[in-house]
Amino acid sequence: MADSGSPLELARESATEEEIRVARRSFPRGVTLLNRAAVYEGYTLYATLGGSGTVYLVDVEGKAAHQWKMPYPPGNYGRLLDNGNLLYACRVPGALMEFGGKGGLLLEVDWQGREVWRYEDPAMHHDFSRMPNGNTVTLCREKVPAEKAALIRGGRPGTEDGGGAIWADVFREVTPAGEVAWEWHAHERLSFEEDVLCPLCPRHEWGHANAVLALPDGNLMTCFRLLNFVGIIDHGSGAWSWRWGKEELGHPHDPSRLENGNVLIFDNGLHNSDWPRSRVVEVNPQNNEIVWHYEDEPPFNFWSNFISGAQRLPNGNTLICEGMWGRLFEVTRAGEVVWEFYNPEYAPYRNFGPCNMVFRAYRYGPEHPALRGRLG
Repeated sequence: MADSGSPLELARESATEEEIRVARRSFPRGVTLLNRAAVYEGYTLYATLGGSGTVYLVDVEGKAAHQWKMPYPPGNYGRLLDNGNLLYACRVPGALMEFGGKGGLLLEVDWQGREVWRYEDPAMHHDFSRMPNGNTVTLCREKVPAEKAALIRGGRPGTEDGGGAIWADVFREVTPAGEVAWEWHAHERLSFEEDVLCPLCPRHEWGHANAVLALPDGNLMTCFRLLNFVGIIDHGSGAWSWRWGKEELGHPHDPSRLENGNVLIFDNGLHNSDWPRSRVVEVNPQNNEIVWHYEDEPPFNFWSNFISGAQRLPNGNTLICEGMWGRLFEVTRAGEVVWEFYNPEYAPYRNFGPCNMVFRAYRYGPEHPALRGRLG
């Protein structure tokens, strides 16, 4: 067992080694389906929530093509930069709060795992993105001023944080030197009238942003889970240039803009459906119509009520991370599953016991700049 306060302390919280072994034997592991003629050939990047900190890059047969042994468990996940470096959020001792998505440290390492950049902020959580200007945008938390907190509507009464506090999100852009270049405060931009908390959720945070993605124009795409919407923030003015999802989405994750201008979203489906079910939707922001979606039949065959994500692949297929179950799978436009992989690594995460949860996963083709010339 790691010493108290060590990097692995947070990766081994409750489950015994025997419980982990039983979990590994009880569920599918690795690739369970591969349609070679229809799959997008490439390499999938993922990390295990609560795991030791290894980030895996596996081919479509589930074989490890590369891995990075990071010093801390994931503060959710990592992603590859075009230069081949890994940008990875760490879950470190001393990070702020236990609302989920706890982080505190962002590391950039090269292909061999050597650190080339770091940024520390105990308030960081969930997500990050390298911007076109070379800066990095992070998600952080702060307390809402008391006079504003009193105006926040919704949520379960009496579930504020200690002393009646409510937390909200800050989008913080930092330079390579670690200097703050720009900030966006949710409590200044959300609406007390429109942005009402889900009535089934606690009131200790207003919004629970779980995604931030820098777009090519420098604007930011985000997702507010407890307010059931995704949107785009204009970097210049700080105003919303687009918002969608209220009355449609149920605690969503991972919006991304596609080459056709549409937005892909993982709709977890929590608190907005008679059945436990998730789906992936593609929305046209010009008219806010859903132009494509994926869900299973029966609906509860595909269900992750938190974490998770989706990525549109170059061949038109969609890679889906059903995060609760560590299930990564690829579907065609017609909804046919052509690849399925279950994370074989199990670890205790928070109060869930041994599990193989994956926050988000990405597929990179052999032609991607990050991999060019690196995998033989």
